[in-house]
This record gives sequence, C-alpha cells and structure tokens, in this order.
Amino acid sequence: MGLITVYRTMSHDYPLEDVAETSDPAESDGRRRPARARGNEKLRRQIVFEAARLMYRREEKEYYRAKLKAARAICQGWVKPSDLPSNTEIRDEIQRMAFLFEGDSRYDHLRDMRIEALRLMRLLAAFKPKLIGSTLTGHVRHGSDIDLHVFTSSAESVAMILDQEGMTFDIESKRVRKHGEERVFTHIHIQDRFPIELTLYPVEKLAYVFKSSITGKAIERASLAEFEQLLRNEYPDIELDDEVLDAESKVDRFQVFRSLLLPLEGVGQSKKHHPEGDVLYHSLQVFELARDELPYDEEFLLAALLHDIGKGLDPDDHVAAALEALGEFITPRTAWFIEHHMEAHLVADGSIGFRARHRLRESPDFDELMLLQKCDRGGRVRGMQVMEVDEALDFLRELARMNG
Repeated sequence: MGLITVYRTMSHDYPLEDVAETSDPAESDGRRRPARARGNEKLRRQIVFEAARLMYRREEKEYYRAKLKAARAICQGWVKPSDLPSNTEIRDEIQRMAFLFEGDSRYDHLRDMRIEALRLMRLLAAFKPKLIGSTLTGHVRHGSDIDLHVFTSSAESVAMILDQEGMTFDIESKRVRKHGEERVFTHIHIQDRFPIELTLYPVEKLAYVFKSSITGKAIERASLAEFEQLLRNEYPDIELDDEVLDAESKVDRFQVFRSLLLPLEGVGQSKKHHPEGDVLYHSLQVFELARDELPYDEEFLLAALLHDIGKGLDPDDHVAAALEALGEFITPRTAWFIEHHMEAHLVADGSIGFRARHRLRESPDFDELMLLQKCDRGGRVRGMQVMEVDEALDFLRELARMNG
C-alpha cells in the first residue's frame, strides 16, 4: 500500500484533544432575562443548530470552524464571542440529530464499531493503544470514526503492521506552533469498514493527561484491558474472541473495488475505439464525467467507475465477469447500470431492436442509463485530468457516509 505524507501548518495551539473550550454558557438563575438577553439566547440556539447540522453532515469536522461558519451564515457579520455556543451544546445537539435520524440502528452501529476497535487494538497491542472519542463514550453517528492514541517513536513500525494486514491508509504530519515552539503530530488515517484515525505520540507521553476539546476536562480513554472489560460489562451475552474473528472476515467493499480496479492499468484497448489508453484511465475519465452530471448519486457513480472491471477478468464477456466479481458488494441498481451499459450504446446509435429498447425504457433508471452511456462515450480523451483510484474511492466513501 502506498503511503502519503501530508504536512499542514495548523492554527491551533495544540491538537483538538489538547484544547479546552472556554465559552461554556452561564447557568440560568431562573429570573426573566432582558429582551436583549433573550434575543442573544435565540441567536445562540440558532448557531447551535446550524453548527450541529454542519458537523452531523460532515461539512465541517472541527467545532470552532463549525461555530464560525454557522455564526457568519446566521448573523451576516461579526458575532461577539460571548454569543458563540460551547462545544458541549453543539455535541448534545448532534446527538439529538443522530437519535432523530438514525434511531435504534445507532446502537448496532456502535457495537460493530467497538468490536472493530477491539480488533485493531489487539493488532497494535505492542504500541499500548488507548481508545478515545465517540466509540468509547457511545456518542457515535453515521460517519463517526474510531480514534486511537498509539505510543511509538516510529510511524513506519505501525505502518508495517497495517501493510501486512492489507489495509489502505495514509500518514499525515501536522505542524503546530505554541509559544513560538513548533511541534509535529503524526496521524495515520485507515480506510476500512469504518474510518479509523491513529494519533502517534512518543512512549514517554503514555501517562500524559490529554484535555478534551468539548469539556476541557481530562479526556476519556481506555487501554486494551480496560476496553475489553467495558465490552464484557455492556455486552455480557457475546463472546469477544468470536466477535473479533467475525469482524476479521467482513470485507470492506471499497477494498474489493480497489483490488478490481488497479489491475486495469495493465489492460490495453483498441486504439480505434479507445485512443485514451488503458481500461483504468478510461474508467476514471467516465467517473469524472459522471461526477459532473450526478455528483450525489452513489449507485450511478459506482457504475461509472466499475462498468469495465470485467475486462481485466474476461475480455470476451466483460459484463458478466464484472457482475459475478462484484456480486453483493453493489446494489441491484448499480448492477442494472453495468449489465445494460453496452445496450445503451445500441440505443444511442439506433441499432437496438424495438423490443429490447422498449424493455430498457420501462425502467425508471433509463435516463440515467443513457447518461452513463454519454459519459462512457465521452471518457475517451487523451491527456484528460482524472483522480487517482484512491481519490475516487475516498469520494465515494464520503458520499456513502453522507447517505447513511
């Protein structure tokens, strides 16, 4: 797996887990507030709701940026710091949204995330992992990630273990300045069934007490032994070892897509019909064009990216090969697009029979099928700028999280 190291200069004095929130609201004394104060409270509630909405939909990831963006949108100008809500208020509103939109499915999702966290903590046991964040506290929602602190002086040693497990990940380094002193924090982002973020600290920080960006208090965290005990207490009817084995057998569908796409770089095509080059380059071009047309239709975009993966398996019947390889990793709608994308070309040039055309037109997705045909035909340009495979899959992952 390739490693990508990204350097960023952050404006925070410390990473988010080190920053204490200072704008907690004063508690009500029960007295009637002046009209101006009541107006400020209404404004504050509006900012809370908008900031929570931005974070729930993953449009913003940091509380401070979400608050500023919400305040600017609502107030159309400068906002007094005292009118900004606390992180705790926003966190509570996010949880209300999660309960409203996700219901009881959140609890099954939380359980699955915790088992996955346990699997990873056991895998990285040599680095004394500590689980933090919503997977530990239970405040998860769709798109929540698994956050772990690991303690080592070598990011490469962690990366080697992840590589051996076949995981897709990148390494990011953030430069942070405080009191004129620069520090570098290293994060490893793992793309798996659930998004996972590892924050690396030197071993001497093992006993360090980190502060929560939400409460300003010591951050909640659990060692491997503590987390296993928590799971036994909360899920007394399950056998942890069996659950971890079951989690290991579950395949991330985007990893499957990646394994089918990458070999296409070595699959050539007829220069008469495909002057652009190999099948992978063509597929990425079609994906780019499809993204311009229907950027939020995950099933359509998957069909655009994966429609030709069968050419790396069986060039004589690439459609059937693709459908067999993708199996239950795609929805029936995506499968329908792939199954009929060659017939769509016959519709476009008028060479398809009346009955076959009528059968296709009966589908509610006929217009999208013809749009896919247009993208397929257009994705044959020499030198077109396209995403890398991992960038395309990351886009689709994020879209899947947004769609729940």
